[in-house]
Amino acid sequence: MEDDIWGGAFYDDGEWVSRSDVEEQLRYQEWRAKYPNAIRSLISYFQDLLSLAESYHLETGRHLNVYGDIGELFGAITYRIKLNKNYAQGSDGRLGNDHIEIKTITPFKSKDEVVVKVSGNFSKLLVVKINADFEVSSRMVDRSKLPKTAKPFLRDKVG
Repeated sequence: MEDDIWGGAFYDDGEWVSRSDVEEQLRYQEWRAKYPNAIRSLISYFQDLLSLAESYHLETGRHLNVYGDIGELFGAITYRIKLNKNYAQGSDGRLGNDHIEIKTITPFKSKDEVVVKVSGNFSKLLVVKINADFEVSSRMVDRSKLPKTAKPFLRDKVG
């Protein structure tokens, strides 16, 4: 019974530490190693939202409409993009003087391509990919490197 009360907590350096505290610190260390400039305060929101999307999909076979938010959080955390307010016109955020458009490839997409509005006010495109195993990766592309088109939308294969 006493073990259940403490739940694996231990006393260290003048304070009680739980197993979940230790696990959280290990996750932060992994993120710091992978993304040295990560904004630590947003990591738990990102991980919780990604975990929720994955568990919902495993339980129901359906997808929540959260992948765009996951992609934006990933960009904010890993690139330190300052996100614009929701539904702001032009771009999703700023990185220094650059306007950043963030597009997310969802786990259920059969092709690794994004559609971008050519008239958008952005100088860089961040493509975030969430694969079928709910692993997240990204690539930043300068707008000048994107193919030119006269059409209102650019459909570009990312690879």
